[in-house]
Amino acid sequence: MQVHVRDNNVDQALKVLKKKMQREGLFREMKARRSYEKPSERRAREKSEAVRRSRKAARKLAQREGLIAAPKKKPRAPRPGMRPAPSASPSVN
Repeated sequence: MQVHVRDNNVDQALKVLKKKMQREGLFREMKARRSYEKPSERRAREKSEAVRRSRKAARKLAQREGLIAAPKKKPRAPRPGMRPAPSASPSVN
């Protein structure tokens, strides 16, 4: 895994690295390898993860087909330094 540091901005490079590691599942892998997991515990965990994935897929499918309502999206706060969105009504001069 490789991350380029641009303009000596190490903080930004670390942020990019952490995001890449998160996507690859390295943090989950490190947490799992901290201690020994018995094979029976591993099977139970994998089965519960599979159930969770299948329920999530079924829920997404039902939302797409309109059988259940999609969750409400939270309004995002404007980021600092950003200009406010243009209003829908035209301004009068």
